[in-house]
Amino acid sequence: MTFAATPSPQSRPPKRSRARRFVPLGIAAWLVLEIWLLTLVADAAGGLTVLLLLIAGVVAGGYVIKRAGRRAWKNLTESMQAAGGATASAEPREQKSTGSGNTLPMLGGLLLMFPGLASDAAGLLCLFPPTRKLLHRRAERFLTRQARYAPGSLGDAFQQARMHQPDGKVVQGEVVREDERPAPRREDPPLTR
Repeated sequence: MTFAATPSPQSRPPKRSRARRFVPLGIAAWLVLEIWLLTLVADAAGGLTVLLLLIAGVVAGGYVIKRAGRRAWKNLTESMQAAGGATASAEPREQKSTGSGNTLPMLGGLLLMFPGLASDAAGLLCLFPPTRKLLHRRAERFLTRQARYAPGSLGDAFQQARMHQPDGKVVQGEVVREDERPAPRREDPPLTR
């Protein structure tokens, strides 16, 4: 005869995190908002207008992503050429500040490509320069705050990537001195049988 083990209070399943609890609810609320806005505009302006707005959002979002991708590729090739030229010549080159990068324009283009009017408005906020700067500052502040509390997280990776910026305070590296020779390696004695 077998008896079923009763679960002890210590063997309870772990609690779900807040993100696992609220992200699905947020996505569901976002979808309901998008559908509600689309029906409001369809009632006011007609279904053809809604269809044209959705198509225009996809086309504009594709254009924005393509443009931001080209800009990112151009910045990458310029920085690689500058790094190759800096090793060949001893004089340092000036690095120009590129602003907030291409992350927010790409996010804005992606949001424009999602079907819906609220996502289009959020995408336009990512593309409009004053709100883009505001969003960039807020995201940078949030990620640096998160890096302090959770080492090894996304914020920590953001902090590491930021060190390579021209305005970064700390540059990781290793000092190699030519006047000091490395100590000779000690060889282990051969094993005897």
